[in-house]
Amino acid sequence: MSWNHVVKFGGSVVAAALCFGAQAAGNGIVTKVSIDKQTLGASDDVVVKVTMTNTTSQPQQILKWDTPFGDIEHSLFDVTRDGVPVPYEGMIAKRPAPAASDYFTIQPGKSHTVQIELSSMYNMSVTGEYKIRYKAKGSNKNKQAEDLTSDAVTVYIEGALRRGVMPEAQPVQSLAGGSLSYSKCSASQQSTISSAVAAGTAMASDGDAYLAAGKAGTRYTKWFGAYTSARYNTAKSHFAAIKDAFQNKPITVDCSCNKTYYAYVYPTQPYKIYVCKAFWSAPMTGTDSKGGTLVHEMSHFNVVAGTDDHVYGQSGAAQLAITDPDTALDNADSHEYFGENTPAGN
Repeated sequence: MSWNHVVKFGGSVVAAALCFGAQAAGNGIVTKVSIDKQTLGASDDVVVKVTMTNTTSQPQQILKWDTPFGDIEHSLFDVTRDGVPVPYEGMIAKRPAPAASDYFTIQPGKSHTVQIELSSMYNMSVTGEYKIRYKAKGSNKNKQAEDLTSDAVTVYIEGALRRGVMPEAQPVQSLAGGSLSYSKCSASQQSTISSAVAAGTAMASDGDAYLAAGKAGTRYTKWFGAYTSARYNTAKSHFAAIKDAFQNKPITVDCSCNKTYYAYVYPTQPYKIYVCKAFWSAPMTGTDSKGGTLVHEMSHFNVVAGTDDHVYGQSGAAQLAITDPDTALDNADSHEYFGENTPAGN
């Protein structure tokens, strides 16, 4: 069984589903997860089949990145082992605002099915009973949120590690001070990245100072919502950790990505950040900037703040702060916009 942080499709053909779950979303999309075996061994890949069906009389368009119908670049599944959450270990990408081509259309009465190898994204090396649920908040072309959650399927895995043990954490390199290294970057790219890291460090330091001072003005409430001491302390701890990572950890920036995203990371592999096409055309500071992108990505690492990507863009992040402040505190773009502080808030 692999857990190598690489998205893979395929594996053995699913002949007959022994267990499955389905739930109708508000837009008439029914999501079902199935698996062909109820027991797997340590060397078996965990392959599930995900089917989305349009039960309405109208075509349904949903964002591709809220579906498994392409590269999986953030957590789309809720996985537990004996009731304990199993962390997502795959890619998490920062994307630009969606374009028309980013939507997937399911015609009336039609279904679309893919097979996903989950053990490359979730560590399933420990023996136990695993429950797997598709759990994503999709967005349709009208920018309305839709619940794509399925019921859970259950599989028992006789893993390489005995039941009840904890998998070893990803080793983290410790240095006396921070450092910056480059992978597959030209000389001009290295110069740009150095400036971007300096900008990200300044944003993280400024955000940390604001929260350490106990301020809770419009800058805080716009991105993280109504004040409670518990939520405020979470934001405070996040920015202290982001600042520490910029100042004291060994950061590597990789320039090999040719996708249209801003950047991506693997949350269990600190502190390596892969920058992509949108990063290079972004401003150094301000909204969706190079420095802010690095704050966004730094927040994703589990040893820093462990954030996810629930919404993208300033309007979505501002709305999330109003409707769901707890989720805003887990949203990477919310941290970026608080750090960028553009437009400025006190």
